[in-house]
Amino acid sequence: MNTLLPLVVICATLATTLAVNPFSQEFIDSINNEQTTWKAGPNFAENISMSYIRGLMGVHPHSKYHMPSVKTHQLDGVKLPTDFDARKQWPNCPTIREIRDQGSCGSCWAFGAVEAMSDRVCIHSKGDVNFRFSADDLVSCCATCGMGCNGGFPGAAWHYWVKNGLVSGGSYGSNQGCRPYEIPPCEHHVNGTRPPCSEGGGTPKCVQRCEDSYKVPYKTDLHYGKESYSVPSAVEQIQKEIMTNGPVEGAFLVYADLLSYKSGVYQHVKGEELGGHAIRILGWGVENGTPYWLIANSWNSDWGDNGYFKILRGHDECGIEGEIVAGLPNYKQK
Repeated sequence: MNTLLPLVVICATLATTLAVNPFSQEFIDSINNEQTTWKAGPNFAENISMSYIRGLMGVHPHSKYHMPSVKTHQLDGVKLPTDFDARKQWPNCPTIREIRDQGSCGSCWAFGAVEAMSDRVCIHSKGDVNFRFSADDLVSCCATCGMGCNGGFPGAAWHYWVKNGLVSGGSYGSNQGCRPYEIPPCEHHVNGTRPPCSEGGGTPKCVQRCEDSYKVPYKTDLHYGKESYSVPSAVEQIQKEIMTNGPVEGAFLVYADLLSYKSGVYQHVKGEELGGHAIRILGWGVENGTPYWLIANSWNSDWGDNGYFKILRGHDECGIEGEIVAGLPNYKQK
């Protein structure tokens, strides 16, 4: 009897599984055939490289060692709504509705941070102050945050905001603020007019100077956080933080199936682990009986559901509830 035959069959099956392109219609169909809470579809061109995709996952594996101290909310008597959407709660804060694009750079850790910081300045000023914090300033100047475009620590980003401050800066080509993002968006999606993506984009240099068109000096433009903190890994604590102070930054593990998310409540079905990714959590709800977190991604608005996705809430799906960081703005400029 040939005892090697079962092993040969297993290896052949494994090789076939690994050979399936995660951007192929075959892989997308296999996802849709296995579950009912979310739908997959083509977001990326089939020929895009997986090394480029992995490069977008910019949360360093050691990020949990750089989390600020935990701040716990008192929940006695607190009534949490069934659904909550920061875009609807604070309609006078335009940044909450914005989807940014990190380009060919593993700067998600910086994007999740500056997006939530921008939201919180508006929220805590009751809509009087709209200040788009610069992802460029954070990813290039925070030496303690990690390795720039090669990955960083979300918790350290919020600490840097408190200690060093950040200047303003909108999206690439926007001419908004002191230091707009200088890495151009690229066409990693199925159809579009942007230039093709390239791997290994370098981290921008830390230039502590504003664009010539922006008339405020760099040091004058710095805005600071009052405090930074972690949020306990408990659903009610995260909900209370969001509805009280605004969107938060979260980090989770991305698997290959998320790349093809289109609608519904994401749960990991199949595909390899690609790395840690940081995002902004805006709220929560229930869809067809499945509880979810509402999340804004930083892969432009033509990914997923207009740049957003929902992920299963209450089960720490892919670690989504394990590394939540936030902070409060400080209006007294240093």
